[in-house]
Amino acid sequence: MPPRKTVLKLSGVERHYGQGETTLTILKGADFELRSGEIVALVAPSGTGKSTLLHLAGLLEHPDDGEVYIGGQSCNGLPDNERTAIRRSEIGFVYQFHHLLPEFSAVENIMMPQLIAGLSKAEAKERAGQLLDYMRIGHRADHRPSELSGGEQQRVAIARAVANAPRVLLADEPTGNLDPETASYVFDALEALVRQSGLAALIATHNHELAGRMDRRVTIEGGKVVEL
Repeated sequence: MPPRKTVLKLSGVERHYGQGETTLTILKGADFELRSGEIVALVAPSGTGKSTLLHLAGLLEHPDDGEVYIGGQSCNGLPDNERTAIRRSEIGFVYQFHHLLPEFSAVENIMMPQLIAGLSKAEAKERAGQLLDYMRIGHRADHRPSELSGGEQQRVAIARAVANAPRVLLADEPTGNLDPETASYVFDALEALVRQSGLAALIATHNHELAGRMDRRVTIEGGKVVEL
């Protein structure tokens, strides 16, 4: 098996927030690498910087110091339009709440990022249908979010996140609103998608059973990313 490529790298990353006259340090010299085809669990307690780490990795925030690399390219200093372009093409996001557009069907929700990226309607629909089939909900393609179960909604959200074939999938408590059985089923689908496509996934979760099924587990201690 060829060596896995590093697709996301944080090097000496620092993030501070002003709080009145004091400065709150969230990340201090944090280093982290994510390789293609692997799923890493981020299991840090609330308030230690999980969301900050995901926001920096997803180019939603700028580090105060250090470097963020996507596919070997440093993203520091890039203008906002270039950061946005990288975010759209290289990074997929899944949140605890699915954030599906309520007026559109499942297949239309998955088509949306592809249409924004410039694909034709026919290409976007074909890709969306394939992803729905892969997530085992192809029969729900024409249903709106309100007509889907929680697990189905989240599988649509995952399919939408990977519709543009990103290198990196970032997920913040993607099964947090689901019962244990449904959470396990959704993770099964997500894991199969990662293994099949070779993308890399960083998943913040409080579910220790799911974390134990991932390739690695990391936490945040003293502003640094620590392997468990």
